[in-house]
Amino acid sequence: MVTKRQLGLLFILLGVGAAVGTFVIDLLGAGQFQGIGPAQQRALVAAGLAVLVGLTLIPLGNRPA
Repeated sequence: MVTKRQLGLLFILLGVGAAVGTFVIDLLGAGQFQGIGPAQQRALVAAGLAVLVGLTLIPLGNRPA
């Protein structure tokens, strides 16, 4: 059984991983924009929201999700 704390940590890890992946893609030059393009901005916003959801789940403790 997955607890809310574990689910929160998973959301945080996925959000940070997505943000890092977005910047790695930018470093590899996979996009047509110089710098951060519109799709990358949306991906970073989604990653930030995932991290925020994860942060709200951690204080709920070891209750099952």
